[in-house]
Amino acid sequence: MLLLKELSRYPIGTYADIIYRNALLNSSKEAFVYGDRRVTFAEFNRRVNSTIHALRSLGIKKGDGIGLVSWNCLDALDVYGAAMKGGFVVSPFNPRLKKRELDYLLRYSEVKVLFVGKELVDMATELKGAVPTLEHFVSLECHAEGMIPHEDILRENSEEPEIEVSEDDPFIIFYTSGTTGVPKGAFYSHYKKIEEGRTKLIHAGIGADDKHVMILPLFHIGGWSHFFAFFLIGAPNILMEQRSFDPLSTLETIEREKATDIHVVPTQLARLLEVKDIEKFDLSSLKRIWYAASPMPYELLRRGIERFGPIFAQGYGQSESGPDITILERSYHLMAATDETKRRLLTSCGKPCMWVHVRIVDEEGRDLEPYEIGEIIVQSKSVMLGYFAMPGETEETIVDGWLHTGDMGYYDEEGFLYIVDRKKDMIISGGENVYPREIEEVLYQHPAVFEACVIGVPDERWVERVHALIVPREGHRPDAEEITEFLRAHLAGYKVPKTIEFVDSLPKSPQGKILKRELKEKYWKKKES
Repeated sequence: MLLLKELSRYPIGTYADIIYRNALLNSSKEAFVYGDRRVTFAEFNRRVNSTIHALRSLGIKKGDGIGLVSWNCLDALDVYGAAMKGGFVVSPFNPRLKKRELDYLLRYSEVKVLFVGKELVDMATELKGAVPTLEHFVSLECHAEGMIPHEDILRENSEEPEIEVSEDDPFIIFYTSGTTGVPKGAFYSHYKKIEEGRTKLIHAGIGADDKHVMILPLFHIGGWSHFFAFFLIGAPNILMEQRSFDPLSTLETIEREKATDIHVVPTQLARLLEVKDIEKFDLSSLKRIWYAASPMPYELLRRGIERFGPIFAQGYGQSESGPDITILERSYHLMAATDETKRRLLTSCGKPCMWVHVRIVDEEGRDLEPYEIGEIIVQSKSVMLGYFAMPGETEETIVDGWLHTGDMGYYDEEGFLYIVDRKKDMIISGGENVYPREIEEVLYQHPAVFEACVIGVPDERWVERVHALIVPREGHRPDAEEITEFLRAHLAGYKVPKTIEFVDSLPKSPQGKILKRELKEKYWKKKES
């Protein structure tokens, strides 16, 4: 039986303390909703304890790595909780990884047990015996030959485990997408993730009575951090029972659960706005629509505000930064929606979060003046400890205590930060610096454009040629000349794409980011061959 006198059982500044505190103070309150299943905070604590005892019986000790490759599901939450309270280090892997990619990350992360989602059982089985450190497999939501069923684990002892965790203990590794090379593991301690969660709660204004619909993948730091910010404050999370984004069921869930919050990426907002008869849904409970993960085109955001109202809030960050670096709060969206002179704010990513320092520097590390473009560098208590087992890469990325993001941007005179583009995505065409995002912003203003991506491709004359890929809106059939003329009216000539390609879809990560590297590869490989 949980006793209030034991409220101080786990150290302050750890997620172990948060799990136990919620089980004591919010015991009968719903922590998670997953399909037709509803789990209270007290029940989650018991599930976590059982998972810890099962892992210890397998010989997994504090500090050992545990891996998770699964789509969002209730069982997966127990794995995160076990790492939080049991002192293990959890590595959540992208379930879209191919066998070769997963094999690499399993070796790199040194995990000793792998929790496997039901769709990934066959691939995981092929890796049995291939990774020296990997000793055990646990199947989630199913039974699989040679794997321990998670439902058997939940029958284990659910008493509080006798394990000491501290705020300085590492407990999670988030993996970069690999869009700029081999994936690297951003390593975090309890303290760093609690610190970031506290920052998010303050800026987002989340309260214990709010309710969050989770549609982003938990293996991604943005989705994870938003999800567990609600857990931190003792607010419910609704975990969508879907392996890919379903805009219709998302709207139905918001209406049914009277949800107050949802976290989207731009491509998801675009699909929500395309839902037929969207106005028939009662979405009046929504307080905030948070957006992040990739730049939000101004035109898309404007349409979103027209439909849902000025309830949007934006976070900018990355896997290495915690993630939140800046926040464009809901109040600024309201200001921009009601004051024409403030409309420019919607193209910014806000101001630096509390306890976060942000500088704009040139190649020599000198601070730049407002409106001068340079690299964004960051210092905060939420920045990663470093890259797991990669001291050289850590030293290149964190220099004199400052995280070098690789993002290019500038401040205005009021302290709002504007992202121009990724440093690696900048196109140098005929000696001119071209930032793809600027062109994409204009493309999204064209009524026939549903999605757009601008990349640099090899060119004999210009070295790099500005190339646009466009997914047309349903019912529209634009041609290249029409798009070119539209762009010429808004951009300098050297920025207008030399070539335009119409496609049915653009490759995306599970977070909804358009994979520019994948698009560029086919053009640059042709040149090399």
